[in-house]
Amino acid sequence: MSDLSQFNLDRTHPGRWTITFDNPPINMFVPTTIDELTTLMTSIEADSSVKVIVFQSANPDFFVAHLDVAKAVERPGVLGLWRDFVLRLSSTPVVSIAKIRGRTRGIGNEFVLACDMRFASRQNALFGNPEVGVGLVPGGGAMEWLPRLVGRSRALEFVLSTDDFDADIAERYGWVNRTLDDDKLDAFVDALAARVASFDRETLGPAKAQINRFGTPTATELQSSIDVFFSTLASPSAQARRVKLRGMAYGVPSDFELNFGRYLPAFGRADGDDTRTQPH
Repeated sequence: MSDLSQFNLDRTHPGRWTITFDNPPINMFVPTTIDELTTLMTSIEADSSVKVIVFQSANPDFFVAHLDVAKAVERPGVLGLWRDFVLRLSSTPVVSIAKIRGRTRGIGNEFVLACDMRFASRQNALFGNPEVGVGLVPGGGAMEWLPRLVGRSRALEFVLSTDDFDADIAERYGWVNRTLDDDKLDAFVDALAARVASFDRETLGPAKAQINRFGTPTATELQSSIDVFFSTLASPSAQARRVKLRGMAYGVPSDFELNFGRYLPAFGRADGDDTRTQPH
């Protein structure tokens, strides 16, 4: 797969792939990211020897920053490709594990939610869906995955507050399988992946498919959120909030990107309003 520029693929261990996302400077998702994930998914489906895939980040501060909305708008069909990727990832007989360090927001959070399991660094993982804070509705699967995992009320807390949530809260609420101290995360995920890869794909796949009956969204559900995302994109209030967003250090290493959730309430605030909120 020489056409991949944002993902590094390690197939050293039999039956196991490690896929590292590396799109400097802060691991933004752009349309070509989704194109490359589609290519990866086709290769995964074509290789009958692979049983487990582990997704990780080359950037310790950002697992995935978020979607570059302006670039996504230039290719309206790209979220359809994303919907198809998510459905393929969740339904493949291959087991997917997200090993999470750094900020995991927006489509990044929706990416790890679509994985079969999620393990996070206790000291260095943050999660959030900031879309409502910039006048949008999450369109990549958060609305479908979160209520199934954490329940309606907690999903509303995550989506409507648009705040950043640390790994301990994510674990307590069921957003991730568990958190581990950062120096133990790699060894734990490696051991789990090796254990799962020691079993037969002929039983791993059907077992996953049976469990999927109780926890995965449909294509229609996912498309519904994509449609709402594009309808809110054109609203005057959303456009006004995005003007303020463009005035921040957006898409580059900055305090804004490190602490996105802390800044969002100011986007809807009138000049002179000094109301302050505290991040999680």
